Amino acid sequence: MKITHIIGIVVIALAIGIIVSTAGDASVYLNFTQANELAKDGDAKQVHVVGKVQKDAQGRITDMLYNPAIDPNHFEFTLVDNANRAEKVVYNSPKPQDFDRSEQIVVIGAMQDDHFQCQKILLKCPSKYQDGKLETTEHEAERGPAKTAQL
Repeated sequence: MKITHIIGIVVIALAIGIIVSTAGDASVYLNFTQANELAKDGDAKQVHVVGKVQKDAQGRITDMLYNPAIDPNHFEFTLVDNANRAEKVVYNSPKPQDFDRSEQIVVIGAMQDDHFQCQKILLKCPSKYQDGKLETTEHEAERGPAKTAQL
């Protein structure tokens, strides 16, 4: 065989290996009920849940807990999924900058006991430059032990 044929086969084998390895890491879009069922079955894989935050009549977010003076890496809020189930979401990083403006939120993580432990938050915010379009921003929780501020 020629050296070019061997190099071609190696490149194709690497491409197949990369495709197979990334396909195993893909998570799925579910609602909180389905995510809870997965957690009860012992499946700890990460899932995407799409929803909106609870707001009062004035448009202010309700059931949100974030106090950076006490713990800047602890953020809790209530998310209502597309099946209208409300669930507490815990995010162990600072509150994302445009969280209050977001129209739709995608949380990536897994159910844990009484809450959804979030690793990433994707915010769908109205674009400031074009009417009717949404702008997406991604925020990821920090790895390692949570840092707590001392008063």
